[in-house]
Amino acid sequence: MAHRCEPIIIVGAGPTGLVLALRLRRLGVPFRIIDEHDGPGEESRALVIHARTLEFYAQIGLADRLIAAGTRVENLRLREAGEDVASISLREMGEGLSPYPYVLCLPQDEHERLLVDAVSQSGVTVEWGTRLDRLEPGTDAVDVALSKKDATQERATFAYVAGCDGARSRVRAGIGAEFGGGTYDRLYYVADVKPSRAPGPDLIIALDRGNFGLMLPARHGETERIIGYVPQDRERHASFEDVRHDAERLLGVDVEEVNWFSTYRVHHRVASRFRSGRCFLLGDAGHLHSPVGGQGMNTGIGDAVNLSWKLAAALADDASPALLDSYEPERITFARSLVATTDRAFEIVSSEGFFGRVFRSWLMPHGLPTMAHFGAGRRTIFGVLSQIRVAYPHSPLSEGRAGGIAGGDRLPWVPAADNFRSLTGLDWQIHGFGDLAKPVLEAADALGLSVRTFAWTEAAERAGFRRGAGYLVRPDAYVALAFDGDAELLRTYVARVGLRPADGSVAQGPSDGA
Repeated sequence: MAHRCEPIIIVGAGPTGLVLALRLRRLGVPFRIIDEHDGPGEESRALVIHARTLEFYAQIGLADRLIAAGTRVENLRLREAGEDVASISLREMGEGLSPYPYVLCLPQDEHERLLVDAVSQSGVTVEWGTRLDRLEPGTDAVDVALSKKDATQERATFAYVAGCDGARSRVRAGIGAEFGGGTYDRLYYVADVKPSRAPGPDLIIALDRGNFGLMLPARHGETERIIGYVPQDRERHASFEDVRHDAERLLGVDVEEVNWFSTYRVHHRVASRFRSGRCFLLGDAGHLHSPVGGQGMNTGIGDAVNLSWKLAAALADDASPALLDSYEPERITFARSLVATTDRAFEIVSSEGFFGRVFRSWLMPHGLPTMAHFGAGRRTIFGVLSQIRVAYPHSPLSEGRAGGIAGGDRLPWVPAADNFRSLTGLDWQIHGFGDLAKPVLEAADALGLSVRTFAWTEAAERAGFRRGAGYLVRPDAYVALAFDGDAELLRTYVARVGLRPADGSVAQGPSDGA
């Protein structure tokens, strides 16, 4: 029996699937979103929201809501062997680099509820209690079998399947992708606690030989999150009392009340592929990370942002296959690099060997604070942690260089120009600082590309822009083409990628840089 082919099914309604849903909704793309659970998650494992993720949320009008619900981290406090050894201010570490120059803490369950509310307000209902049983990929569509908690079964056909269904992904199993990597030997615990003193806004990293502890603000500063190792002789039936002594000694805190406690294994894995025909893997379905840097959830959200506009273009039949083809090389390359980096960093942090001792006794108390004392050092640290340095230099969509900006780079932020304001359109647009050449403006108009021009300033030059150059910006706020006023390069690029944007317009940024 033939089924009507629907556009997209999103399998999994965690942060990754919900962000994909919100952006597809903004782009006017029909979809269904299912999740086998009865509702949003009640556990709060992921906590950190980085600057690049907030920039993505700003594009769909959600950044302020998340910031209001979360807690900004004020300082990074470093402890070694139960003693304070250094402190680094994080208040405005990324000042001038991002509209969100800080680290935000928001428990994943609260984060998810905000996203579910936003999805509901957009007119979409998450189909809770609905499981993907199997999928049968075809050349032109994907047949899926679904089942509900009430034993109702359904067969449906979709043009595309987005697997946002976590570490035990049925979509990944359905496309036969391997999930190479490993699992760390130690068992970890995570707890939300109330300390005897007032909870603070600081991130505390505590290291000791063969042990570590992490503490962050949670739930509007009313509780704190603690993460660490479970003693190996108590892993079988661990409770907070089994870790209390080590946690309190390492972190310098007296725990008065435990609101939530759980244990888990940490994996480091990357799927062998992120795409098979019309099926895609996103988030934990494609990659798992150590907790170093709080990168996992942010990376999954980045996957959703990357794929959303490409699926929209493919369904509108206004783009070449190069757009969808670019998803896997862009995101799998970053995921592999991130897993390798966090894996190595985690090994060093927890090592009892020579490098671990050097890190704990010298680099952590002396090297990192010294680096953070200088502007260049702060920018480097912020750039790495915040994901604003994620770039796609080898993508088939990245081309050209003008000034210090190349195709594939994140569009730099120039605060006085407010050049991120127009990114809420989720469309292709040309940016330029200073006057753009008339042939470029004429070509943009003929191609239906909107143009945003801004006054030339020293701040623009420091950010890497070249006066009079054009920067074709993708819907996910990455530069696709950087070119020095050559209209033919623009026309050739648009033809190669197959863009057919809607009506173009020319907008002038603040002429006085204000």
